Amino acid sequence: MSNESRKPNVTYSAPIGSVDLLAFKEDGTPHEIWACPDCLPWHAEVVRVGGEFMVREWHAVDCALFQDLIKD
Repeated sequence: MSNESRKPNVTYSAPIGSVDLLAFKEDGTPHEIWACPDCLPWHAEVVRVGGEFMVREWHAVDCALFQDLIKD
């Protein structure tokens, strides 16, 4: 079975990865956080990285949204 035809693993037991996103917009207003509709293991936490508050989103590594977030 090729990678293109395999079904993404987005279940609770899927391997997960994270991406750090700014917690606040440039004008200081917070970003809204919505649960990912595509993967079950999604969760988020607030972390401080180098004095900056970040939102760390965790997704299944096969999640399409996660792949979009890390491709840049």
